[in-house]
Amino acid sequence: MRKASQTEARKKDTREKIQLGGLIAKAGLRYEKRALLLGLLIDGARRISTDQAERERLMAIGVEAFADDPE
Repeated sequence: MRKASQTEARKKDTREKIQLGGLIAKAGLRYEKRALLLGLLIDGARRISTDQAERERLMAIGVEAFADDPE
C-alpha cells in the first residue's frame, strides 16, 4: 500500500513539473538560461505579493494566452 502511494505521489509530481515546463515553453522562454528564468519567477513572485494591480495585470495576460489555445 505504501509503495503504491509513493508511486502515485511521484507520478503527480512528475506531471506537475511537465506542466510547469510547458508554461515556460508557452511563454516563449524555452531557450533562456535557467538563472534568468528563476530570476523572472522570483521577481514576479515579489511583485504579486505586494501589488494587487500587478497580480491582476499578469493574470489577464495569462488568461488571454490560454484563451488562444485550441481545445
